[in-house]
Amino acid sequence: MNRCGWVNQDPLYIDYHDHEWGVPVHDDRLLFEYLNLEGAQAGLSWYTILKKRENYRKAFDNFDPEKIIKYDERKIEELLHNEGIVRNKLKINAVVTNAEAFLRVVEEFGSFSAYIWSFVDGVPIQHHFKELDEVPATTEISDRMSKDLKKRGFKFVGSTICYAFMQATGMVNDHIVSCHCYKNKKEDPPHS
Repeated sequence: MNRCGWVNQDPLYIDYHDHEWGVPVHDDRLLFEYLNLEGAQAGLSWYTILKKRENYRKAFDNFDPEKIIKYDERKIEELLHNEGIVRNKLKINAVVTNAEAFLRVVEEFGSFSAYIWSFVDGVPIQHHFKELDEVPATTEISDRMSKDLKKRGFKFVGSTICYAFMQATGMVNDHIVSCHCYKNKKEDPPHS
């Protein structure tokens, strides 16, 4: 079975590629999770973060922003000693900062999904890449998204992180055309 060349042989990675990556996500909690996990990935591989995802969910109250905004210094210290996550104080603090910014966006737009999907007019961008080296690291849209998220107070949301977030959440379909998952993701039901 043909897959995108970045997938290794770990069943966890194969499952992620085959059933999650590139599938449109409109669930706010899941979008918040992806945004923070992509930020945690900065300087690391997605595979490293994927292997720690369940630990992240436990450590960060299943990425419930209402709970995360209440984290105090004691909780941050506890997270800094949690071997199941990336123990980087800036990245851990960013999750709390992002929870606050996320809730402000939800208040303004009704949902984070409505806000974030507006960058692609609510419709996934369908690419037709034949080779992995054709896939960009950033685009004009990820540049705009990054700038706007930063303006709203989000952290660890550079353009490369934003583009990876767009790929993961199905805002763009970057499966290469020979991949068995390549199809028009607009036809898929929203992932929640």
